[in-house]
Amino acid sequence: CNSLIMSAADKHKLPAGGALAVDRVAFSDAVTAAIHSHPNISVELGEIAGLPPAEWKNVVIATGPLTSPPLAEAIKSLTGEEELAFFDAIAPIVHFESIDMDIAWKQSRYDKVGPGGSGADYINCPLDEAQYNAFVDALLSGEKHVYHHWENVPYFDGCLPVEVMAERGRETLRWGPLKPVGLTNPRNPTVKSYAIVQLRQDNALGTLWNMVGFQTKLKYGKQAEIFRMIPGLQEAQFARLGGLHHNTFLNSPKVLSKELRLKADPRLRFAGQITGVEGYVESAAMGLMAGRMAAADFHGRTIPAPPPTTAMGALIEHVTGGHLAAEGEIGPRSFQPMNVNFGLFPPVEGRKKADRKLAYT
Repeated sequence: CNSLIMSAADKHKLPAGGALAVDRVAFSDAVTAAIHSHPNISVELGEIAGLPPAEWKNVVIATGPLTSPPLAEAIKSLTGEEELAFFDAIAPIVHFESIDMDIAWKQSRYDKVGPGGSGADYINCPLDEAQYNAFVDALLSGEKHVYHHWENVPYFDGCLPVEVMAERGRETLRWGPLKPVGLTNPRNPTVKSYAIVQLRQDNALGTLWNMVGFQTKLKYGKQAEIFRMIPGLQEAQFARLGGLHHNTFLNSPKVLSKELRLKADPRLRFAGQITGVEGYVESAAMGLMAGRMAAADFHGRTIPAPPPTTAMGALIEHVTGGHLAAEGEIGPRSFQPMNVNFGLFPPVEGRKKADRKLAYT
């Protein structure tokens, strides 16, 4: 594979059922080393505290979640947008040796084998109805961090804190990250678990496991107390507790052209997570397209965006105009970061629903 991102991911992949998960530190180190060693790339470390000089005529900005406040303010002044940010959340990580494997078991959902996987790539912790309801009650009543400066910043729906999901309804978690389908407790195979918490391997050694879907803004002391209510995690030791961080992205359908240019200042292109895409591959894809478009522009040529029947084209179409704004855009804007998915592709005519994904490929 000629893709730096995919080759680094393949080299540092972890067992994760049908998903491609990576050892985040090793993966990041590999990508960073490749960039620093490339003969045509010059790396200068430092804060970007504003827009580039006016004499820079062909610029790609890919600052993502590291966008400094002065740069964010400069972008806001150009675009007229009030907000460039949202809440993103991280999940706790548990030491494997502290998980009670006499209660928990390893299994991928539907025993699915994926890249680097075996069909038993997740640790599953079962809850009965009473345990689930007690857990939800604890989430709802647990003390949360209050972020006064960010209180009006919307959440990214793909990364909601677990307690926010619980606030949306008692059954929300059972139909979300705690859904029990496709999993069978080998110690009690005839009894269906009411809910199941999954953990995914987080490092190559298998010593650290990430609580899937457990992003949270609970205070640290409450996190440990509440998450130890989960059967199998009653003695859990946490390598990292969950939390929120401030992320930055453009209202791209409004402010970017199809060439990923800022409409208010076309010398500036944007790429990566700041455009409103989510994921390593999606961010790299936007960088690839912005870079190729900028290089073509430097040589007096143009490169159109790929057609929307391709993954890259569908993602660009969504980011630069395919998203439908909420009626009147009252309240928090409706555009949110998006992973690539089949819902971004134009419908395939004359195909039954079951055949559409095959037709897309």
